[in-house]
Amino acid sequence: MRVERVPFRLISAATAALILAACGQKQSPPPPQTPEVGVVTIQPTIVSVVSELPGRTSAYLVAQVRARVDGIVQRREFTEGADVKAGQRLYKIDPAPYIAALNTAKATLAKAQANVATQNALAARYKVLVAANAVSKQDYDNAVATQGQAVADVASGKAAVDTAQINLGYTDVVSPITGRIGLSQVTPGAYVQASAATLLSTVQQLDPVYVDLTQSSVDGLKLRRDIQEGRLQTGGPNAAKVSLILEDGRTYSEQGKLQFSDVSVDQGTGSVTVRAIFPNKDRVLLPGMFVRARIDEGVNNKALVVPQVGVTHDQKGQPTALVVDADNKVVLRQLVTSGTYGSGWVVDSGLNAGDRVVVQGTDKARPGSTVKPVDAQLPPPGAQGASGAAAASAPAAGASGATASSAPAPASAAAASAASGA
Repeated sequence: MRVERVPFRLISAATAALILAACGQKQSPPPPQTPEVGVVTIQPTIVSVVSELPGRTSAYLVAQVRARVDGIVQRREFTEGADVKAGQRLYKIDPAPYIAALNTAKATLAKAQANVATQNALAARYKVLVAANAVSKQDYDNAVATQGQAVADVASGKAAVDTAQINLGYTDVVSPITGRIGLSQVTPGAYVQASAATLLSTVQQLDPVYVDLTQSSVDGLKLRRDIQEGRLQTGGPNAAKVSLILEDGRTYSEQGKLQFSDVSVDQGTGSVTVRAIFPNKDRVLLPGMFVRARIDEGVNNKALVVPQVGVTHDQKGQPTALVVDADNKVVLRQLVTSGTYGSGWVVDSGLNAGDRVVVQGTDKARPGSTVKPVDAQLPPPGAQGASGAAAASAPAAGASGATASSAPAPASAAAASAASGA
């Protein structure tokens, strides 16, 4: 059997052709995948409009106990900081000078009354005598005038007795109202004066108690405009509910109600005073305490609430949100917010009902880019603050992981084939 030899140059040419054919079969890179983002479709929500205002407590009634006669304080008949009743005696001022003045007034009255009897008899006698021409007409007129003076002296004497009795009564200093009495400003032995209206103590009624709140005139104007335009519904100023936050951060157990809003604006601060009243049976609230009040001003039936993870702030501090339009393109919106509701922001302008706001995968959403929107899976509102960031980043990591696991695979296969071809 004859074996024919193939020329070496033909073998080299065929091998080179095979190598070139293998190298020419490299796979082209796959097209980039559309990033997936989690969106929330905004719908109108019924939201209670709540204002939080600073304020201070004040007593329902305040009565300053002051001296109304001059004298030495003999004793104090109350315990500082205790509850006192209206009409309860608090101090006793030395009554001796006023007892003497009352006795003098009574004696003067008795003398005037005796003189009235004498003058009445004289006038009656002169009346008979002047009819018989036994005395002159002038003498009779003088007798009648003296009788009138005696009657006036009796009236003056009665007034003097009344005045003396009033002054004597003022030596018993009583509480004008029922409430809690504070510090005593004088001690037994102190000299007090009616002309100086010496302050003895202060009594305050603490149940109920007033809370005077401060609201800016701009907020008050906005509230009235929202009510007029129908965005807010309210049952009237007296129907609004008011809750109180104490200095230690706890909520006061009792609910209050609005009394009135001041009719003038403070020119220095641009604010108005809003007064609320609260029951205070346990005397938890004391006058002068700093508190914060939450006022339910009404209900907004068309509020747009956006989760907090979907709202960011630009370099100027303005709130912004990323919205996916009908063509699945990302659009940056400038927002105007009016506060928070639960774990979301209440948006006044910048969004419309039906808008899809990006709340997950925001790191892959760029204004103008095309995305694949899916319904976001948000944690419960109570867990939003603690796990919002983790929830927002989890879908992003999952999406990028899917992309990372699928896109580099063809590249790896091409590299392997290239290496084997080489």
